[in-house]
Amino acid sequence: MSPGDERHADITARGQAVYRSLLHLSWIDKLVDNIKTIFVDLYGEQLTKPHTTLVECTKFDEYFDQQMRELETTGPKGDSNISDADFAKEDETLSGNLGDEPPLPSGLHYRGRGINGANGGASTNESTPIITPNTSRPSTPGVVVGKPGPAAKMSRRARKAQNPGAVAASSGDESSGRRPRPATRSSTKKGRKWDADGLADEEDDVQLDYSAAPRSATSDSEAEGTAARSSALEHVDASTWGNKTSKGQFILKDLDDEVHNILASAQSKTDSSTEASSGLIGSGLSTIGGLFRNVVGGKTLTKADLDKAMKGMEEHLLKKNVAREAAIRLCEGVEKELLGVKTGSFESINTKIQSAMEASLTKMLTPTSSLDLLREIDAITAPPATTLRKARPYVISIVGVNGVGKSTNLSKICFFLLQNKYKVLIAAGDTFRSGAVEQLAVHVRNLKELTSREGGRVELYQKGYGKDAATVARDAVSFAGQEGFDVVLIDTAGRRHNDQRLMSSLEKFAKFAQPDKILMVGEALVGTDSVAQARNFNAAFGAVRSLDGFIISKCDTVGNMVGTLVSLVHATNVPVLFVGVGQHYSDLRNFSVKWAVEKLLSSS
Repeated sequence: MSPGDERHADITARGQAVYRSLLHLSWIDKLVDNIKTIFVDLYGEQLTKPHTTLVECTKFDEYFDQQMRELETTGPKGDSNISDADFAKEDETLSGNLGDEPPLPSGLHYRGRGINGANGGASTNESTPIITPNTSRPSTPGVVVGKPGPAAKMSRRARKAQNPGAVAASSGDESSGRRPRPATRSSTKKGRKWDADGLADEEDDVQLDYSAAPRSATSDSEAEGTAARSSALEHVDASTWGNKTSKGQFILKDLDDEVHNILASAQSKTDSSTEASSGLIGSGLSTIGGLFRNVVGGKTLTKADLDKAMKGMEEHLLKKNVAREAAIRLCEGVEKELLGVKTGSFESINTKIQSAMEASLTKMLTPTSSLDLLREIDAITAPPATTLRKARPYVISIVGVNGVGKSTNLSKICFFLLQNKYKVLIAAGDTFRSGAVEQLAVHVRNLKELTSREGGRVELYQKGYGKDAATVARDAVSFAGQEGFDVVLIDTAGRRHNDQRLMSSLEKFAKFAQPDKILMVGEALVGTDSVAQARNFNAAFGAVRSLDGFIISKCDTVGNMVGTLVSLVHATNVPVLFVGVGQHYSDLRNFSVKWAVEKLLSSS
């Protein structure tokens, strides 16, 4: 090969490497647009000031990193038609092998290759390539449990058929001339035989219990099981879901929601300007703007002017999953605020109505008292000496209907508290549902593993099934005080809100456990039944006790239809404390009123 050809091959190889590394960056245009929007929104006012020479962008790196993570996860992965084999062939050509190898006779193949001739294809177990482990978070509940491989779901016979090279080790006594038995297919499935003790009569090496890691006969089984669990657990980077204050407290992060709000706000402004220029009248809030497009500036609005617009606004809220009575209450408040208001000469009616609705939603969703949970815990567990109060554990109880995610959200709160080095005792107060205690035991085991890395302490207090839940809760609080725990998280049984027999036990529970906070878990996708659920639970604890806050679960499943937030607060005047945005322990966010209002007023 001449020097010119070598230079050409080197340049081609380098260009190919660069092109190959950029295949997955098809989302780069969206990244640039989003970063531009975020930067202008954050620092636009500073840039427009006269004589500006320096702009402080201390937090911009966090916004940029958040967008990179999100687009890398959700963005397209590139052209799937371009395979690694194609690049391997080009590399082989560039290395000097310009001609094809002569074909081999039928039935033969090159050593180190599969029968199909694909590079790297192996015909034995020893040459099977090992799959590179995925470094992203597992999608199983709790962020810590690894998924079994596809072979775990196969039968023993299927695994043997898949791996013909993995034969049993020979003892040396078998005859080398043994004839293989012809394969025969049984017409009927052979049933398994069980003895009186519930054990199989015939052992066929088929694993039936997948609840624990397989044990080894040549090593310590307990140590091996612990090692298997440790390898399945994945460290959660605290900076991805929270940050520490100057006092060392870990607080939940809402940066992702803030970034999404900025982008959604910019998109809504673009959509509004497009609709206004095209003269099209859409539905919901766009219809409201269209109803007043021909109103002359300086007009004093009357009830007749607002009736049709309020109807459109009510329909928009209903589409956002807001209960009808809550939507009517909001519309009446907006109508009352706009009656008799004189519009400005160049003021958009659409802007005025949307601003009034935003003010009403903000007023309804904003809590009237502080929701600083960490400050409340510190005031109980370490009271100032001037108060003469004795330190005791802070008690949080989780209630709700069946299947809303009480145990999962309890574990999320526990994980959040462990970041602040609290000693947490989880009390298994659900003594009715089969598997409830074991479910909490799994959560505690996982949280303990994470605790060994992050600090803090977590234990499970349980008395089994069939016991009185109120008594178990009271004993757990007493035990926590004796053992020096800071927080007690009490799980409760799920119950139908319209079953008086089940709801009546909550009053006794509140008297025995005396929780500092009673949090109800509500689903974001429950619909208009959320009003009845919230009212019944709020009234079930007696005349002197009620709910203290809501945890809204499964918000990641409803998109912008977060009307359940409004329905729950409308029914009880109890604030929303946390929002669940996934199945992982770190998928917990502080409730943001701005985030909720933005989603409720969006046109999508």
